[in-house]
Amino acid sequence: MQQAAKAERQLAVILFVQLRQFEQIADMLEPEIVIGLVNEFLSLVGETAERVGGETLGVQNDTAMIAFRGAPPLQTTQKATQTALALQVELTGLAERWKSNYGVQTAAAMGLHLGEAVFGDTGPTSATRIVGAFGDTVAIAERLARRSRAGEFVLSDAVMGALSVSNHPLNAIPLPPIDMPRRPPVRIFGVVLDNRLDFT
Repeated sequence: MQQAAKAERQLAVILFVQLRQFEQIADMLEPEIVIGLVNEFLSLVGETAERVGGETLGVQNDTAMIAFRGAPPLQTTQKATQTALALQVELTGLAERWKSNYGVQTAAAMGLHLGEAVFGDTGPTSATRIVGAFGDTVAIAERLARRSRAGEFVLSDAVMGALSVSNHPLNAIPLPPIDMPRRPPVRIFGVVLDNRLDFT
């Protein structure tokens, strides 16, 4: 009989970090170089998030999912936005190195949402299980990352609302809300670049 997996519902900020144009990069470069670049990206994202208590929960193709949980909403949103701000700078440096070394162009786009999600050990066997996150909060955060332009990040009004009770500096501007099936439009805000990149 298979042992029941540990599971719980928690309030969390979910952060998706997506590398734009990485599909083209994977087709252009040698396989060993592609995997090396993926691991460089994931190491940078994971280490940046872990410094403030974030967890890398999953990787799919060109996108990493990070969770910030186990603390009051203000603390988790501050840690998540701190991570996004740091990655906005650090991933720009990474993209510049890749362009110089390999002649490829990329940038990160990010989305953050605060809400309840189900966390638990997932996998086909107990030996291969990892922590996963599921639910509407995860779906919205992923959609916000897709909405974000390259080099920028998008936050939901839930994240902005939690930050509003503090003096946390965040130069976010209102953006048109996004429509998602079977739910009210999601109000969003963006931390944008002065000079937008020529690809989204």
